[in-house]
Amino acid sequence: MSVKTVELPYGPSVINVQIPEKNLLGVYSPVDLPPVADISMEVERALAHPIGSPTLRELVAGKKNVVIVADDNTRLTPTDKIIPILLREMNAAGVKDEQITIVIALGTHRDMTDREILDKFGEEVVRRVKIVNHDYKSAKALVDLGMTDNGTPVSINKLVYEADFKIGVGSIVPHHIPGYAGGAKIVQPGVSGEITTGSTHLLSVRAPRSLLGVEDNQVRRELNKIARTIGMHTIFNTVLDRNGKVIQGFFGDIEEAFKAGVEVSKAVYMVRVPQEADIVLASSHPCDLEFWQAHKTLYAADRAVKEKGIIIVVTPCPEGVAKTHQEMVEYAGLSSVTIKKMFDDGLIEDSVAAALAIAWAQVREREQVYIVSGGVSHEAARKLGFVPFNTVEEALNHALREVGKEAKIAVLTHAPDTLPVIDA
Repeated sequence: MSVKTVELPYGPSVINVQIPEKNLLGVYSPVDLPPVADISMEVERALAHPIGSPTLRELVAGKKNVVIVADDNTRLTPTDKIIPILLREMNAAGVKDEQITIVIALGTHRDMTDREILDKFGEEVVRRVKIVNHDYKSAKALVDLGMTDNGTPVSINKLVYEADFKIGVGSIVPHHIPGYAGGAKIVQPGVSGEITTGSTHLLSVRAPRSLLGVEDNQVRRELNKIARTIGMHTIFNTVLDRNGKVIQGFFGDIEEAFKAGVEVSKAVYMVRVPQEADIVLASSHPCDLEFWQAHKTLYAADRAVKEKGIIIVVTPCPEGVAKTHQEMVEYAGLSSVTIKKMFDDGLIEDSVAAALAIAWAQVREREQVYIVSGGVSHEAARKLGFVPFNTVEEALNHALREVGKEAKIAVLTHAPDTLPVIDA
């Protein structure tokens, strides 16, 4: 029997998996469009051609308190290359370095360490401007802005809200909650309080399946409203390839520049799959740090697999399930209905964790989920409702016995950054 060897990214290394050719439906990865030759030149080009907005120099002229809201080390955005050019443009408009603060859009992730900040933002930026981690739990660090028309409570980082100019820096990639990351997502959940993030996350799981790749949806519209409310009108977003290289940059209005970026994002991340697979083997790369990030693997795999099929998640997760939401392990393996009721009854206080636990349950209720992970223990995996295996080979062999020898297998090498579309 002929077999094909497939490479799956696993943290900084790879795992080689042998799959019978008769079973292999295909190996699917983001499309390798040519990256720009010079990131700095691309940043300058995007700034010179704003989308739906005046130039950055025009926008910051006369401002006294500027905030750059930038994504954290769970994203590959090359902030160390982008921000020095933003600083140069701001300086040219009369804004001094000491008037500029970078707020790291952690959402509800853990704080970045000094070493991680240096690696992410680069020595020049660290030396020149103040950089702070967003604190989503501290009432003193947040400002309450009431509710949106749809009833979402708005709690925002005080430093960001009080700045007289703010710009978001991030990347545009398919995402299960607002359809695509990027744009207004740098505000919510990036620099929002827990109550706001919980509300929009719970909004996303009212539907039985994720909003991955859905451009216009209720969550995206709510994010845009929140961003407009605090005056975050401007973004610098990139579209990256699977290795974090820049395909194109976009500067301008938080909605118009984002929409332009989504079109390029589709060209990179959308992959055509001829039919739903019986088994989807999916690597969590590049979202490998903890399952709180690696869970994005589930939604791409869910789009590619048959109902009642099997998803095999391959993820290192060196920081375990969730550094900042550890208690969710105790209830995330329950049914989606049970988790919703527990939250409604006040038995679960963490609304963000409750929403993600519901999303994981919704996938489990359609498909079996196997997991191969060096960082998520077998005990924790079982509590999450997953079936743990020591190796990919063990998981794949077990899946083939469950589904049958003729099962079709689809491989997603970078599942969190992939948008599978079924041709059939």
